[in-house]
Amino acid sequence: MRAVVTDYSFPDLSVETAILQGAGFTLDAWKEKKSAAELPALVADADAVITQFAPLNADVIGSMNKARVIVRYGIGVDNVDLAAAAARGIPVCNVPDYCIDEVADHTLAFLLAVTRQVVPNTQHIAAGHWGLATPLQALRTLKHLTVGLVGFGRIGQEVCARLRPFKCRILVHDPVISPEQVKAAGAEPCSLADLLAQADAISLHCPSTAGTRGMLNETSLQLTKPGVIVVNLARGDLIDPQALTAALQAGHVSAAALDVFNPEPIPADHPIRLMPQVVLASHIASASVPAVKKLRETAASLALAALRGEPLPNVVNGVR
Repeated sequence: MRAVVTDYSFPDLSVETAILQGAGFTLDAWKEKKSAAELPALVADADAVITQFAPLNADVIGSMNKARVIVRYGIGVDNVDLAAAAARGIPVCNVPDYCIDEVADHTLAFLLAVTRQVVPNTQHIAAGHWGLATPLQALRTLKHLTVGLVGFGRIGQEVCARLRPFKCRILVHDPVISPEQVKAAGAEPCSLADLLAQADAISLHCPSTAGTRGMLNETSLQLTKPGVIVVNLARGDLIDPQALTAALQAGHVSAAALDVFNPEPIPADHPIRLMPQVVLASHIASASVPAVKKLRETAASLALAALRGEPLPNVVNGVR
């Protein structure tokens, strides 16, 4: 039986090889992300498919003749057509409990960077200057802010726990989490409209779905407070990039901190790359040695379980 990896960003597949080939199974892989048209050549006869960023659309999944599982390296599964996999009886699994602390830490780093103007002041000194690099009113204190969290899963809850010692007001919008659970975490449950209207900083921690894509757009950004801060470490397509860029240029959004964008990489000539009020990272908030180790071991172990015919945890498309 054969497992395949459609694409990967790691230096090698030594972890996966040790688990899968060590158990007597074949492992084949392509390192670079391929187009959907190219993928059937790799996955057609695979018994288990592990993917990172490759587009597993309905046509690619339709070419899978033997697949017992599709495993995503990560929490989000937006590059996999879940309905198409379910229609073929192929369970899709993710790794929901890795990088929680890393992304929560990175969220706080982003919030502190933009409220305390860390990057502009560093650049100011590097350029040979001294004193404040920005107007005084650009320096803000979390204690005096209302922070809105959109999404209250594992990561959103850890962000909330980290924010509480800073004594800010925390609003939460998540339609699948009970108000009681939000209150128990020390936050206030609210509608998305109320969060947009009241939050001084908005941090996105929800998956990319038909209902969340483009949730911050020209219309919704107009509902936010003047000077709002936007933080996104979830998925780039949650935000309309043109609308955010325009709001930053107009000053309605005072700052943004983005680990993700639409598209990725950010085009070299995109104006957001050069905006001093924007902190950017290249989709690296999840990165740490322990997190990547757990991600790879879990993904390979899920594929191994499917090859052995064992029950699968972390199934996200309802196929058992």
